[in-house]
Amino acid sequence: MSIQLKWPRRLGTRLTLSYILLLAGTTLVFTAGTAAVVFFQMRAQLAHFAVQDIETVEGLLSFTADGKLKVRDDYHNHPESKQILEHFLEVLAPDGGVLYRNDRLTNRSLGAALLPGEGIGGYSQRSGTLSDGTRVVIVSRRHTLAGRSLLIRLAHSEEPVFHALEQFLAAAALLFPLVMGAAALAGYRMSRRILQPVQNMASRAGEITSSRLHERLPVNGTGDELDHLAEVFNQTLTRLDESFRQLKQFTSDASHELRTPLASLRSVGEVGLAGNGTREEYRELIGSMLEEVNRLTHLVDELLMISRGDAGAIRLNYSAVDVFDLARETIALLEPLAEEKKQRLVLAGDQDAIINADPVFLRQALINILHNAIKYSPSGATTSLRVAKETSQSVVISVQDAGPGIAPEHTPRIFDRFYRVDQGRSRDAGGFGLGLSIAQWAVEAHHGSISVSSARGEGTTFRITLPVFLEPKPIETPKLSATQKPI
Repeated sequence: MSIQLKWPRRLGTRLTLSYILLLAGTTLVFTAGTAAVVFFQMRAQLAHFAVQDIETVEGLLSFTADGKLKVRDDYHNHPESKQILEHFLEVLAPDGGVLYRNDRLTNRSLGAALLPGEGIGGYSQRSGTLSDGTRVVIVSRRHTLAGRSLLIRLAHSEEPVFHALEQFLAAAALLFPLVMGAAALAGYRMSRRILQPVQNMASRAGEITSSRLHERLPVNGTGDELDHLAEVFNQTLTRLDESFRQLKQFTSDASHELRTPLASLRSVGEVGLAGNGTREEYRELIGSMLEEVNRLTHLVDELLMISRGDAGAIRLNYSAVDVFDLARETIALLEPLAEEKKQRLVLAGDQDAIINADPVFLRQALINILHNAIKYSPSGATTSLRVAKETSQSVVISVQDAGPGIAPEHTPRIFDRFYRVDQGRSRDAGGFGLGLSIAQWAVEAHHGSISVSSARGEGTTFRITLPVFLEPKPIETPKLSATQKPI
């Protein structure tokens, strides 16, 4: 039966465990590395001492009268001779015969037979183990004494090195739990302190509902990642708040626009049912009702288009469009309306401006703008439509009317849905305040821009800038926002 360990759910606990595991791993690696470095340094130091001792031994060796080798310890100017006796010393003949072993080595051997090239031309170093298990570092060197070749072997015990290493590791093992415990406590407190702003934000965010979208998450002002997170959430809340406000405003405006013609239809129908009118009177009543039905149909069509735009369900069908010809067609459609008001529509500009666009939606944008120009311009006025290639990559369409102009306080909201500069007059003229919003969407769907410049009594100019695409490009249509501002 296998046991599966589950990672804690709380972020603070996970951070603390991650910190402890990382610290424990780092500490273990550091301790092992330190122990290894100290061990090898101490061994190297032992070998260095052994080399020095061999040089001392070379000056203390001598043969007795009967040909035996001995180490003199009666030199007053060689106090090191006493210390030599504390180490392991062995002197061999070239054939491997033992010439001398000190009392500490007794009958034990420092490596038995000679190794090939041992001690020739310098010092030979190696580690070994005596017959009783004592670990030593051995240094060998060839030496000539009284015309005879000798091999001097001197060894230092490594037991003090291993003992010091064991003490170091034992101390580290005792301190490790204490260090980890202190680190765990500090890490837990630190994680709680770090995550406290996140918990505050979560608590505050849990209190925000659709009716309290104006509230914001706290920002500490430290400029760190948590402040950035709070600012991003606040920006999201701002967008949501604006979207909810726009949705409420749109619903209210749409309801109002639908209520007006419905109330008119109800009123006309009640008047017709209340009396016994003639055939002509009933025809007139029915005609009035049909006018309101047409207004309702037009409003529903525009609302449907806005709804599809909001859902991103409108796909543009691109083709090469002659902008001048498209403008001419738009003027031809609206000329009867202009003639009815005794106005003139004038078209001028470049006749070879070609762009890649959807002619249906681009024509709709021009119709909405030109229709507004005709609607607000006085009798006898002239409305100019001009097409110009601004650069090799853009085409500009401008519509200039001779209307009363737009006051500066209304200009920023001229593209808002259901927004009217003159509420009563615009409704009488048959508008709903959606035409310019749809026009702006159509232009921006082509990656273009639309702007307006106007002054009271000096008319209004709408300027549409469209990019020129030499090859068809797939373009995602933007959503219709409930409040769109001119660029």
